Amino acid sequence: MADFDFDAALRWARLDPQRTLARRPDDRLPFVDGNPIGGPGLLFDTSVYIDRMQGRVPAELRQLLGHRQANHSTVAVQELMHSVGALNPADIRTPVAIAQIRLVIKTMAPHRVFAPDPGVLGRAALLSGMLCRLQGYAADHKMRALQDCTLFLQAQKLGLAVLTANVADFDILLQLIPSGRALLYRRV
Repeated sequence: MADFDFDAALRWARLDPQRTLARRPDDRLPFVDGNPIGGPGLLFDTSVYIDRMQGRVPAELRQLLGHRQANHSTVAVQELMHSVGALNPADIRTPVAIAQIRLVIKTMAPHRVFAPDPGVLGRAALLSGMLCRLQGYAADHKMRALQDCTLFLQAQKLGLAVLTANVADFDILLQLIPSGRALLYRRV
């Protein structure tokens, strides 16, 4: 594959600490605060869309979203569409949820939606494999780890910060790749 260098990915993998990593205290993590001005553009994790639809976004985050450039990943679109497919058609709440997801996806500016390239996909697969081994992730967590790693590395390549409520997993990614950027928030 022309866009993926296997040997370069293996050299890149030297970041492997070969031990389980622990979540750090909140005061050592990059949480959204009351100062939204300045900083990189944002690449939304799926949690942002879900929390916005469910009204669980804190005031600091709403303020931040008015000041920073919002960007979207096809990874998040894929996760949202998976939810549409997984919803029970017999549940009376399903049509409302599908309508909300449709609106979220339709309002994404096409020039702000990015797909990960083969290099990001290859390195994300390698990183998620390491993460699953180091952290002892169960089978149900492995796909989520792959998607998180893809989003994290995609944001790094684009010069963006991942905006997410997934504090535990993105803290581990920030420990493995300190040059990556994530901005964390707590749901209300």
